[in-house]
Amino acid sequence: MSSIDAAMDYVRTNEERYLAELKEFLSIPSISTLPENKQDVERAAKWLADQLEAIGMKRVQILATPGHPVVYAESLEAPGKPTILVYGHYDVQPVDPIDAWDTDPFEPTIRDDNIYARGASDMKSQIVAQLKAAEALATQGGLPVNFKYLLEGEEEMGSPNLVPFIEEHADLMKADVVLNCDTGILGPDLPAIVYALRGLAYFELEVHGPANDLHSGTFGGVVHNPAQVLCDLLSGMHDAQGRVTLPGFYDSVRSLDTEEREALAALNLSDVKWQALAKTPALWGEAGYTATERAGARPTLEVNGIYGGFTGEGSKTVIPAKAMAKISMRLVADQDEFAVREQLDAYLEAHAPDTVTWSVRQLAGGPGAIMDRNSRYMRTAVSALSEVFGKEPIFKREGGSVPIVGTLQRMLGIDSVMLGFGLPDDGIHGPNEKQHLPTFYRGIETYIRFMASL
Repeated sequence: MSSIDAAMDYVRTNEERYLAELKEFLSIPSISTLPENKQDVERAAKWLADQLEAIGMKRVQILATPGHPVVYAESLEAPGKPTILVYGHYDVQPVDPIDAWDTDPFEPTIRDDNIYARGASDMKSQIVAQLKAAEALATQGGLPVNFKYLLEGEEEMGSPNLVPFIEEHADLMKADVVLNCDTGILGPDLPAIVYALRGLAYFELEVHGPANDLHSGTFGGVVHNPAQVLCDLLSGMHDAQGRVTLPGFYDSVRSLDTEEREALAALNLSDVKWQALAKTPALWGEAGYTATERAGARPTLEVNGIYGGFTGEGSKTVIPAKAMAKISMRLVADQDEFAVREQLDAYLEAHAPDTVTWSVRQLAGGPGAIMDRNSRYMRTAVSALSEVFGKEPIFKREGGSVPIVGTLQRMLGIDSVMLGFGLPDDGIHGPNEKQHLPTFYRGIETYIRFMASL
């Protein structure tokens, strides 16, 4: 019997225990953003450390940061074999609005092949699936490759302490490839691999005019309204073709070749489907690209919020002293989140009138990333998914951001394989989050085949 077959027999024998332990993990309210849940976050870290020790990992540590701890572990007993750095996060989002949940978010409930709980899909089930795959291999002949684990407790609050942690522990993080479990597939029978992620740059722009709000009857037509100036500036950040007008914004953006455009078209997400998903009267965006291409392979600039002057009920005739906008940019690989700050400043210096002053504050940022679809690690992942699901996975770009992927690529020079088993309808970050259990068990088998085949 092969090691894979033996490991799968072990999984089938232990399915009920795996599910019980998943429920135990999901019952810990490890909400990283809320101070009152600090001890719960620490309890989740301890739960993971205990699991890692139980499957035979060495040097299991709960390492402090200025915020929530990082769980580290390793097994380096396969000389000459690759070293996999497994990344995941054990923190979860808040549960609001609690009234919209059908069951208690921290009392895992099974309905119709799904387990409902906060963190079920994002991403405690993914971590447990990988751990149980490693356990099955360890008990059935030994681990076939070397392992390191980097499990953080701050992803849902933007990972504020992760980059300094990696800088401080760079030697610990050395590996051949990252196995990032924080992802999903397109359907229970439709495997997929994300090979590109967009980065993020988030800013707050304030436009200042008079020292105080002014009477619009007395000063209207005399003082330039900061809210009007802000609207003009925001409107000018796109041209008529939907392109961002910040100087140099597209200089480092990679073009899409014919092969990649054909691969993205194979996702079968037509513009009509995108319109239906968005529930919008019509689509909009950069000319010359499909909605699928724009959503994953092209950078964007979005206004996330605007505030200025009086917005309460009724009327109050004022010229506001200031107006503010929140602006985010989704960046593709090779764009730098700090360079776009300079591009934003250059645009404002060129277009803001001298009747106002302005200031910009950068609130968040992270790099985008693109992975080699033909690496040995990616080919192994394709083979593992194909064997488990009976069809080859679709390669896709993800419009959202997983900053750790670009961070590890930039800091350590290693690519990631995005291999997780959430589904598009899992409701992550919202009420009634779930994980499809048959897909969870398929995920365990996929991890087994991926790791054994390396």
